Amino acid sequence: MNYRMLAAAAAISVCALGSASCSDDDPGPGPSGPPTTFVFTSALTTANEVPPIGNATEAGASGTVTITMNVTRDASGAITAATTTFVCNVTGFPAGSAVNVAHIHNAAAGASASVFLNTGLVAGEVVLTNGAGSFTKSAVNTTVAQAEAIIANPPGHYFNVHSSLNPGGVIRGQLTLQSSSQP
Repeated sequence: MNYRMLAAAAAISVCALGSASCSDDDPGPGPSGPPTTFVFTSALTTANEVPPIGNATEAGASGTVTITMNVTRDASGAITAATTTFVCNVTGFPAGSAVNVAHIHNAAAGASASVFLNTGLVAGEVVLTNGAGSFTKSAVNTTVAQAEAIIANPPGHYFNVHSSLNPGGVIRGQLTLQSSSQP
């Protein structure tokens, strides 16, 4: 009798496992929570500068930036920490131009504001060859307030590159969210 009970229990277990793995109604794993990685981009042009560039020698300058923000969240989904990586490519600068600084400002198109999130780029760090160059700044410390503000309203923020000929800014563009992903 004991053997029959074991055999019946084994048969029930096999049937249960088999039907669970064959079920078409199983939706699979659900989302693992709110996004923790955000990718923003911006096309940078001289036409977007406010006020307009002062030295027209760099009028043909342009560029792109990809900004990847990684956030840490607590169990309730609130952001507790963040870092940001900037990858910027510039072109169309005349010989002798030098990129001095670059950062995010919190203002809409057509408006200007003070620096909101600095890349940490320093004068002389970017060498332009034939009027073009690039830089990457990785794992820049970002406050929770900065991360929340940029995530909540990307177009309310712009990325700005400053040069030695146009210290007030030479190329600029509003941020656009390209993607966000979960762990």
